Amino acid sequence: MTADGATAGRRRPAIRVLLGSAIAMGPGKADLLQVIERAGSISAAAREMGMSYRRAWLLVDAMNRCFRDPLVDTATGGPGGGGARVTEFGREVLRRYRQMEEKATVCVAAEIAEFGTLMAEHRPPR
Repeated sequence: MTADGATAGRRRPAIRVLLGSAIAMGPGKADLLQVIERAGSISAAAREMGMSYRRAWLLVDAMNRCFRDPLVDTATGGPGGGGARVTEFGREVLRRYRQMEEKATVCVAAEIAEFGTLMAEHRPPR
């Protein structure tokens, strides 16, 4: 999977769920949740994803504020170190989000393939 969530050579829709003007969940936040769950810390997840700790922390904070319960619980550092864990609620939110992504991808597969014929062969540099 690439940084933008697409599999090499495969185009797919990107779903963003809004709460007002805030993006409550999107492809990058979902990826971050998955990496936090595996890594057990926001800083390790940020390093793995090539983003700053501050950026990752702000994304986690935004997600936690947009949902009725926290998606990520954090523990402050100290002698035993800090850490973060994706809550059961966070896993449920992630599961449902991934389900929506898959359904959207299946529903528009033909249109995405046709749309792909209009796109450049190579991804432009950022």
